[in-house]
Amino acid sequence: MPKVTLPGGLKLHYQRVGQGPDLVMIHGLTGNLAVWHLKIVPLLCEHFRVLTYDLRGHGFSGMPPTGYTANDMAGDLEGLLDELEIERADIVGHSYGADTALYFALRNPERVRQVVAIEAALPALIDLRTREDWVGWSYWAEVLEASGLTVPPEKRCDTDYLLRLSLALPKKWGPLKGLPREPKAFLKLLDTTTLARDYESVGDLTLENVPKIEAPTHLIYTDGTAFLDTQRYLQAHLPNARSILLPPSEWGHFGPLEQPEIVVGHLLDALAPPRAATANGYALGTA
Repeated sequence: MPKVTLPGGLKLHYQRVGQGPDLVMIHGLTGNLAVWHLKIVPLLCEHFRVLTYDLRGHGFSGMPPTGYTANDMAGDLEGLLDELEIERADIVGHSYGADTALYFALRNPERVRQVVAIEAALPALIDLRTREDWVGWSYWAEVLEASGLTVPPEKRCDTDYLLRLSLALPKKWGPLKGLPREPKAFLKLLDTTTLARDYESVGDLTLENVPKIEAPTHLIYTDGTAFLDTQRYLQAHLPNARSILLPPSEWGHFGPLEQPEIVVGHLLDALAPPRAATANGYALGTA
């Protein structure tokens, strides 16, 4: 199980497969690098040298008590690339991983060829998601209730409550689909670290700094996702952005798990030589 030790002592678990230009893939909160390896990495490793890793506090990486802001996560990525002697790469991220990719691109323009941000949320837009009328609260509660769980009216906008209740859902994807989750590690992350409050820390990527991201950026969102307000903001304010809309899906926010083949088609179209996307024959579409 390969790990690097960053200068501050944090150990990060990583995997590296394939041949070609370096491509880094960053998972979201509560996930781990397996998100990419279920379907996506096997379809990309012919075209790229793919690096995946567990964010701090996740998977087999270390779980320090603090340091979970997007700034911190971008700093971890800087350290990881330094240790692995990767000077420049394409960066793909999902959810908080997409936020991390954008922070990294702002801080390290010379090290990023292109960014693919899948369902980025952006801490600087947290006000959109803390309002009681944010559409994401209804989506979340409806998914839980459709699975037989009860969400009391007074808890429908309570992130901590909804996260913990979501742990009662069975696994949704992969070879363990349908089996109960093992919540111990995630509860430890919530109960013993600063993750919950760090997630909202704006840090370097203020709204004023969004236009300073120089790297070409591909914004991938699912039709009907609760994060389309962020997509519209980034499309309007990034200097070199292209938007891609995935077909509607049950969960909306989890394109890499729900629609991996379509996501791969867009990644090849955006990042690989033209012949790669054609050769694999994946359906593409832009919005």
